Amino acid sequence: MEKMLRIKNFPVSFFAIILGMSGLSIVSQKLSSILGQHFQWIMFFITVALFTMLLSIFAVKFFTYRSEVIKDFYHPIKINFFPTISISLLLFSVFLLPHSKEISFYSWLIGTMLHFLFTMKILSVWIYHEHFELKHINPSWFIPIVGNIIVPVAGTSHAPLEVSWFFYSIGFVFWIVLLTVFMYRIIFHNPLPQKLLPTFFIMIAPPAIGLISYIKLGNGLDAFANIMYFFALFLSIFLLYQMPRFFKIKFFLSWWAYTFPLAAISLASVQMFHLTHKEFYFYIATGFFILLVTMVSLLSVKTIRAVLSKEVCVEED
Repeated sequence: MEKMLRIKNFPVSFFAIILGMSGLSIVSQKLSSILGQHFQWIMFFITVALFTMLLSIFAVKFFTYRSEVIKDFYHPIKINFFPTISISLLLFSVFLLPHSKEISFYSWLIGTMLHFLFTMKILSVWIYHEHFELKHINPSWFIPIVGNIIVPVAGTSHAPLEVSWFFYSIGFVFWIVLLTVFMYRIIFHNPLPQKLLPTFFIMIAPPAIGLISYIKLGNGLDAFANIMYFFALFLSIFLLYQMPRFFKIKFFLSWWAYTFPLAAISLASVQMFHLTHKEFYFYIATGFFILLVTMVSLLSVKTIRAVLSKEVCVEED
């Protein structure tokens, strides 16, 4: 009975863990010259195994407590974490691309179609809602729509270029719109609740991944690419400066929001290194990678402790 109750309260935000660990796997792959091949594959297999486990639990919740899943889908914050499932598949596709183009393609195809469905449905919920308020917006709102920016990273190898431009355009334009709305909310209205403070790091991901996708789409290191990278780098430095404030808050699953953005800025720095051949960028990438490994290790321990002490998958106030 207790086990089923915990499944009923299983939060979809658990899949944010997969984004962080997938990001770590991909960065490890890009830095394999100094890390070797084993670490990246160990991380990837652990990530896929964890994803399979979480997806299985979520499927049980869906078929057993469907009303709870629907309720979460119309929640102003929880709704934004449903696309972490599709984004996980897109990230698996990126990792697998150098090893198996066929498997990468199927992971990309399923992830892309699922993410497009999430985009259409969630955008419709946003437009026709009856209970959302300005106070509800936070950086997790970037996930459903801006997540489309990730599609071209592997998509340029799997489909006509127009498909990747289609998704990139959706993600980029809505990034500007949502960033504007969020900055207005955070400056002129009440601060974010402590539980959501780690989501600030999500702001790093759109420009960092945006740079990588932009280059994949056939563009060079032009002014626009530089703006995206250095804006992402500024956000990273600014938020790291705020870390003492973040570490004072109680542990929540939202702490995993630190991880994928750190992976994104590390990958963007690797991209800049390849484009410019300036070692400065390689050192930045390595620094963020070390920080990412530290955060994933720390959060893994905290998450396991929270699960064992039954502090997660509980009824929320």
